[in-house]
Amino acid sequence: MDPALFFGFRGRINRAKFRLALLIFFVADLSLMLLGLALGKGAAFHLFSYPVNLAIFVSSLAIGVKRLHDRDRSAWWLFPFYIAPGLFAFPALAFMWVAAGSFGDLRYLSLFLIRLCFVGAFALTVWGLVEMGFLRGTTGYNRFGPDPLAKRPRTSIAAAPALR
Repeated sequence: MDPALFFGFRGRINRAKFRLALLIFFVADLSLMLLGLALGKGAAFHLFSYPVNLAIFVSSLAIGVKRLHDRDRSAWWLFPFYIAPGLFAFPALAFMWVAAGSFGDLRYLSLFLIRLCFVGAFALTVWGLVEMGFLRGTTGYNRFGPDPLAKRPRTSIAAAPALR
């Protein structure tokens, strides 16, 4: 595989390459988890796992950017898909703290707001999955480059000019 696929932030990729990259990330994370369970989570494992996780993180950003480029969206769309669902955790934690120390209507309101935060995070995650993983990219050339699914003309030996 081309390293530019995983670490380059320019260009476009189709849904198949996006899904393949997600599968590779899943297998790498699963392997790392199993290795940690087998060897124990000591200092040597952490010295190995941190760079691998950092590489997976940067690569997932690059893959997401290129997939958004195929949908003719800028990289700023990673914010609602990757970061905003995590930001819903902060108010949820505050509401959990309020719910733990209260009773009655305030407790029910806090529990409702916790659920609302989790539903919002889930909705953004599903939206990002559908946007990047299931919807087709723009057909033809867009501002981020040529269509990755465009048919390239094939030259045959018979059609090639004769060499003299």
